[in-house]
Amino acid sequence: MSGFPVGLVDDMAALQTILGESRTIAVVGLSANWHRPSFFAAKYMQDHGYRIIPVNPNYPEVLGRKSFASLADIAEPVDIIDCFRKSAEMEAIARAAVAIRARVLWMQLGVINEQAARIAAAAGLAVVMNRCVKIEHARLTGGLNWAGVNTGVISAKRPARS
Repeated sequence: MSGFPVGLVDDMAALQTILGESRTIAVVGLSANWHRPSFFAAKYMQDHGYRIIPVNPNYPEVLGRKSFASLADIAEPVDIIDCFRKSAEMEAIARAAVAIRARVLWMQLGVINEQAARIAAAAGLAVVMNRCVKIEHARLTGGLNWAGVNTGVISAKRPARS
């Protein structure tokens, strides 16, 4: 797979390569609560053909898939490590991503850690910071429209109380 980016990625062509050539995403901090951003993003990616591997020690299963306590517990190859964790936790996650030979360290919106980026880039990983994998996928595949994310799920109406 020639042309796969290495180091910090911040252009649409490289993001398109990453999302086009990747199939397995380990989601660190994936919540089993449907209203959490991690669940929403992972469900969207799963619905678009990506294999999701939940990484959260608080759940035995998320999205119908076994959840792992840590990246080190995953025995299969992983393309993208999608991180829904605090910026301060990213250096340890970057080292774990390197150890399991992932291809991409992806830090979600609001997650920025330059040292983690250097650790991953030095090991040959592509690094994405402060971007949502779901939003970037939708942007590249036409899933965004004038009203935002075109999912048909988001509504301004409050849910009925039970």
